[in-house]
Parts: sequence; C-alpha cells; structure tokens
Amino acid sequence: MKKRYGKLLSLLVGFSILLAACTNSTTSSDGKNSKNTQTTQKETIGNFPMAVKNDGKIVDGVLTYGLVYDTPFEGTLNYAFYQGQPDVEILHFFDESLFHVNGDYEITNDGAATYELSDDKKTITIKIKDNVNWHDGEPVKAEDLEYAYLVIGHKDYTGVRYGDALIQDIVGMDEYHAGKAANISGIKVIDNKTLSITYKHANPSILTGIWAYPLPKHYLKDIPIKQMAQSDKIRKNPIGFGPFKVKKIVPGESVELVRNDDYYGGKPNLKGVIVKVVNPKVVLQALKKGEIDVAQFPTDQYVSAKGTKNIQFVGNIELAYNYIGFKLGHWDAEKQENVMDNPKFQNKKLRQAMAYAIDNQAVADKLYHGLRFPATTLIPPSFPGYHDENAKGYSYNPEKAKKLLDEAGYKDKDGDGLREDPDGKKFTINFLSMSGGDIAEPLAKFYIQCWKEVGLDVQLVDGRLAEFNSFYDMVEKDDPKVDIFAAAWGTGTDVDPYGLYGRNVMFNYSRWVNEKNDELLEKGHSEQAFDKQYRKGIYNQWQELMNEEVPVIPTLYRSQIFAVNNRVKNFTADIDPFNWKWKEVGVTAEKPETE
Repeated sequence: MKKRYGKLLSLLVGFSILLAACTNSTTSSDGKNSKNTQTTQKETIGNFPMAVKNDGKIVDGVLTYGLVYDTPFEGTLNYAFYQGQPDVEILHFFDESLFHVNGDYEITNDGAATYELSDDKKTITIKIKDNVNWHDGEPVKAEDLEYAYLVIGHKDYTGVRYGDALIQDIVGMDEYHAGKAANISGIKVIDNKTLSITYKHANPSILTGIWAYPLPKHYLKDIPIKQMAQSDKIRKNPIGFGPFKVKKIVPGESVELVRNDDYYGGKPNLKGVIVKVVNPKVVLQALKKGEIDVAQFPTDQYVSAKGTKNIQFVGNIELAYNYIGFKLGHWDAEKQENVMDNPKFQNKKLRQAMAYAIDNQAVADKLYHGLRFPATTLIPPSFPGYHDENAKGYSYNPEKAKKLLDEAGYKDKDGDGLREDPDGKKFTINFLSMSGGDIAEPLAKFYIQCWKEVGLDVQLVDGRLAEFNSFYDMVEKDDPKVDIFAAAWGTGTDVDPYGLYGRNVMFNYSRWVNEKNDELLEKGHSEQAFDKQYRKGIYNQWQELMNEEVPVIPTLYRSQIFAVNNRVKNFTADIDPFNWKWKEVGVTAEKPETE
C-alpha cells in the first residue's frame, strides 16, 4: 500500500523538506538510515480502480484527449520512426500492432493477425485477417509487414528500431543491412496475407517483443528511406489501420481524428477524437472546465486534484522507471556500437556514491505523494515474474557515499566542502535535467543538493532545465556538455532489456559496455530462456550486475494515473499499451461535465 501526505505542501515548503531530507538523515551504526524529521500526518492511498464507472447510454460524441507536456509534440507519427512519448500517444488512436496481447504481454490470435510458431521456435508464420484495411481502403498485406522490416533494416534508415535484438537476429538481416542483399532472406511472403519470419536463434521475446507494425508500402514506397521520417506522409497525412483516421494536424499542437467505420474490430463508439497539447501547469483547470476529457495526470498534482467532482481517477503501475544516467562514452555510428571512452565516470565507486547520496524515498513521499516509489532494479515490478524483489538497490546512505568517494580518491583537500578529482583538480559534474511540471525544477535542485551534501559540485547544463526535444537531442548526440542526465524509460511489453542496454543499440544512452552484460543479455533471449525459471534466474543476475556497476541509477517506479471526465465510458488505465481498446471508449453526454 502506497503512502502520501494528507496535507498539500506548497512547492517551496515541499522543496525545503526535501533538502532537509538530505541534511537531516543520519546513518546508524548498523548501516540503516534513521531520520531526524518531524512527524507528518499521512493518509493511505488505496489502489486506483482500473476502469471508470459510468452506467449511462453511449451517444455519438467526440472525446478530447490531453497530451500533458510543456513542449509541442514532434509529429513523427509512425511506429518505425517516432521516439518521443507524445507522438506514440497520438499513434495509439489511428495505428496499431497486428497482434493483441494477454495479461503477460504475450501475443494472441485475437487481433488483426494470427500466428503459429514452428517446433524449433525459430520461425513464426503470421496470417493477416481478411477485413484489415488501411485508412485509404487498401488491404493490409503481408508485403506491408515485410516492407516495415526492409525499411528498419536498411542502411539509410534514420530511426532507432534496428537496435532491437529480435530484428537483428532475423536470418539475412545482417547481409541486408550491410547492403549485400536486396531482400531479407529470412522473411518470406507466402501469399497476400501470409508471411513467415525465421530467426537465427529461438528467442522467447518472439512472443512478447516481435515487431508487428506494418508500413503501407503502396503509400510510402516512392519516398527515399532516409527522407521518410520527415515526409508529409508521416508528419502531415499519416495513415494506419486503427479505430480512428487522421483528419487534420496542427503541427506540434493538435490532431483531429474521425471514426474509422471500416475498422476490423468493429465500429468505434466515438464519432471522433481531438488530441491536443495541454501544459502540465493548467491541466487540472482544463479538466475542471471540461476542455479535455482524458489526460494522463501528473502525479505531483494529485493531492490538489483529489475530490474534483467532474472527473474520476484510474491507474496502474507503469511499464516504466525513472533513472539518472552517466555519460560513459559515445555512439559510433559507423560501427553501430557504443564505445565507453569517457574517463570521467569510469570509477564505479564514484557512480555508487552518487546513487547512495540520493533520498528517493523523500522524493516519492513529499513530491509525488506516494504515487511513485523507490526503484531497486532496472526491471520494474510491472514484470512480476522477472522483477527481483530481493534486490535492495541504493537506499539513502550519505555516510556510505562519502566513504566510497574517499576510497575513490575524491577528497576535499581545500576544506571548502567540495571534493577534487584524484589528480587534485577541480571536479564539476554537468547535470542535464528536463523541464516539465511544477516539480521539475525543485526535483533537479534536490538532486544537486543531495550530491552537494557529500561534497560533489553538480551544476545544471547551461544553468537551466532543458525542454523535451532539446534534452533528447543532447542525450542522443552525446553532447560533451553533459556528464549525467535524469530521464525515464518506458520498457514496452518485452522484459528483455537488450534494446536499452545492449552493446549495439543506440538507446543505450549511457554508452556502457561490459562483457558480462553481453553474456547475460544473450542468455536472456536464448532458446533456453523459453524456460521461464531459467530466464528469471538470468535476469536476476543481470539486475545484480547493473546494481553493482551502476551505469545508470534507477530512481523511481511510477504509478500511472489518468483523470477522466464523468461522461466517459469504458476507459481503462491499461489503454496505453493496449491501444485497440479505444474502439470501446465512448461518451454518455454530448458535452463534458464541468465543476
């Protein structure tokens, strides 16, 4: 059961308490933390319901969905090319995977396609159902799924999906990617609706992480692949085969969608959807005024929003975690691999010390009111079969942090409270943190204060928070101004962490490479890993390795909550990963309720 503070503290007071959490905690002789803080009244938050309650009759209405960000959405509206969360939230309305999944995120035969797996588990045969059509009326064909792999695997592809281990493991993909073959030999189009994909190795991620987002070949084939992500057919006039069709896009601001009457899953209940960007600072007012019907609600604002009469809250535990990453090297685009060549953070004791210096429990309790909780590993508890419940992670222990820094040679020789590097030179750490909701700045300052308390001089890059697009531009391009960065990962439904921490994947933003990591990631998606107990054992070892080496510091797991107007029916909190459920969502009044 999560806890929150019953009394809403102002940002200033909340920030002060957080700073006090760094200065007022001590480590007892048995190594456990004790805190000299005042007792604060707490209330218990029960689990949020997964679905809204509404017994009304659905009417033919339009729903408004709020994209809660302080920056315009990028508008790369295609699964093969998007990188930011705002874009994928839009994508969920009009495009989707060929497969539905069950509660364990394993693909089923209930979606737009069915599948069969060969006896050796290396070949999957996919058959697309007959009534699945693109929004322009053309049928979705087997060659459209093949085309998606041809685009992603092409040497001119500008996105990041090629880093996926399954995609790289397809027979013939290496030769195609190198330009030595015109096609991918392991992908066979059997007929208009059927194709097979053969992998070099049997991998249990076939059932949870297979790429099943086709591209409309008839619509995109004349666009050079290196120009595709920026083309009008991706950014202005995208098509899919989902429950809604894009009618109008105001770049960076809003998207108007209309019902797809020919949706293979049946006629959607909503006549249309308007998706628009809403600044986090005004999202509650927008909900109260009925300007939006649904929004993923900022957890830091929940206490002030609780009791709002015209909305309901639903929620779950996200397939995600927050982390702080160290820039340990760079991405070699020519070799398509990470190179760990930045000497600044090569000493893992420095990394471990920075992890022990942070009081994540204070952040969770006082800024997020118990709606986030300290992360202990890089596999979140939303994967209950693989999350290591016994992993302790890095609890707040500033004395241990100081000891590790001393051992690593980072000492305060001048007596000014700030440590120098082992060579006696000034040691400053440049910290990249993102702008956003009301707590973005206090949170960044809190981290900086915690590190200062153990003698580390940490400064914001360029002296300010970075907006979303600039942040990821600097992280992805390994901007030399960035030493550490605070970010978050949505894991997707495949537990395999290779796509985030593999040697040959661009998403490994810390650029950490390690032979034991390579070995464990390989075993985690091996044929033997179809045995779930074996796979769990491997991922327990991997979680232990990552906690020991700390290329990134897991900070918080996240409770995902949605605020939903009372007129909305059939909305569930798991709608984000299971986007076909938008077909079921409806409204029971023409206009939203207001407070």
